[in-house]
Amino acid sequence: MTLPFPFEIVIFAVIAAVVLFQLYNVLGKKVGRQPEQDAKPMPHPLPGGGQQRSEQPTAPLSAQDRQTHAAAAELKGRDPSFDPVRFLEGARQAYEAIVRAFAAGDVETLRPLLAPKVLQSFEQAINARAPDHRESVEFVEPPRLDLERAYAENDQAMAAVRFLAEIRTTLEHTAPEPTVSEKRTAEIWTFQRAIGASDPNWRLVGVRPATA
Repeated sequence: MTLPFPFEIVIFAVIAAVVLFQLYNVLGKKVGRQPEQDAKPMPHPLPGGGQQRSEQPTAPLSAQDRQTHAAAAELKGRDPSFDPVRFLEGARQAYEAIVRAFAAGDVETLRPLLAPKVLQSFEQAINARAPDHRESVEFVEPPRLDLERAYAENDQAMAAVRFLAEIRTTLEHTAPEPTVSEKRTAEIWTFQRAIGASDPNWRLVGVRPATA
C-alpha cells in the first residue's frame, strides 16, 4: 500500500536522522592524541626578557653534607671554586691509589701524589723491607671519608680528611702459604694545593692517626 506523501517525508526524515546520528558517533569523536593535548603551557615572560622559574622544592641536606659544607666554608672564602664534593671523590681515589702503591712498593705511582717529605718517608719504609717482600692490599669495603677542615694557609689550600678503612693484606713471601690479614685503620690525611695554580691536583703533605 502506498503511504500518503506527508507520511513518507516523516519516515525518510527519521531514517536520515538515525544515519546522521550513527555517523556522528563514529566520525564526530576525537581519535588518538590531539594537538592541544601535546601542547605544553609556556611560561609567562618576565620583565627584561627572562622567564618565570618553576618553584621546585630542594631536598634538605643530610647531616653529613651540612658538616662537609661547614668544613669547607673557611677555604671557600679564599677559593670560591673549591668544590668539597668533587674534592672528596678525588681524595678517595688518591687514598686508594696511595695505599695500593705503597704496599706494592711502586714509588713512581707515589711520586706525583706525595709532597717531597712524605715521599721520602714512604721510600725509606719501602727500602727497609726484605728483598723478597711482596705485599698486596684490597679494601674489604669502600673507605669512609669525612672532610674535617678545609682552610687557606698563606697561598696554599689545605684540606684534612678523616679516612676509615678495612684493609685486607696479603704477604706472598711467607711459607708455606701467603699470609692474609685484615685490619681497620683510622687516619687523617692532609692534602695541599696552591690557590689559583693551573695544576688542580692536590698532594698529600701529612698523615696522622685518628680515632675511629
